[in-house]
Amino acid sequence: MFYQSADHWHKADQKRVMLFGMSGLGKTYLSNLLRDGGDWFHYSVDYRIGTRYMGEHIADNFKREAMKVPLLRELLLTDSVYIASNITFENLAPLSTYLGKPGNPDLGGLPFAEYQRRQSLHREAEIAALLDTPRFIDRAKDLYGYDNFICDSGGSICEVVDPEDKNDPVLTALSQNLLMVWIEGSDSHTEELIRRFDRAPKPMYYQPAFLESAWAEYLNVNNVEAGDVDPDAFVRWTYARALAHRQPRYSAMARNWGVTICANDVAQVKSPADFDKLIAQALEMR
Repeated sequence: MFYQSADHWHKADQKRVMLFGMSGLGKTYLSNLLRDGGDWFHYSVDYRIGTRYMGEHIADNFKREAMKVPLLRELLLTDSVYIASNITFENLAPLSTYLGKPGNPDLGGLPFAEYQRRQSLHREAEIAALLDTPRFIDRAKDLYGYDNFICDSGGSICEVVDPEDKNDPVLTALSQNLLMVWIEGSDSHTEELIRRFDRAPKPMYYQPAFLESAWAEYLNVNNVEAGDVDPDAFVRWTYARALAHRQPRYSAMARNWGVTICANDVAQVKSPADFDKLIAQALEMR
């Protein structure tokens, strides 16, 4: 544990925290609040993935689609236009669009093998971006003078680490440099996340074994061929199962590597001082 007690946390000259948990429970809300307060450097793992590690794949995918349009093809081949991703902390759509969904190409789906390839690229990129965290802690201090550092991790962090392995390289590197904090949601939060996802299903990363099992089960239960799958129907069907798969992994990360705060308490945080108190309470309860 990077901070051994609430007193240690309060007296620390440098506060370093990584937030993890399901998307939609307040990781980015807290990160933005702390950054806007002026004393915290905000490191977004998903932004790092989409720029440093997946940026070229994302841009090439845009160009591949543009090459299908005669006018754009001519302009691209003569270097007359420039196509790039405009990914931001608040808008990660280019990354999720590249990740895609498997199924019927007429409905925007990807062949399952291609989908798996992109999932594998995302896994490698996420691990690399997480391992970049210590360097960005130093960079934030050396370049910009920030003592405090908040890492906003992606919801899939629990899928690329083994929280039960005391020698897991990613969790070891993170725990040696900052405090890992799980934002735990309630059953009502999970239900709301499922309702929200059902309205607007989005691409997401899955652990390979889970994905293969879910895909095989979906094809069997619905008696459908891979090329006929409705991509949105598949990711809707999979979402609640994915949340259930992730929950014990998040819990193990908090139990073995960090502390836990409640999503309801996160919603009450209105200032960096409130955040300090919430982390101190979590350390006291550890």
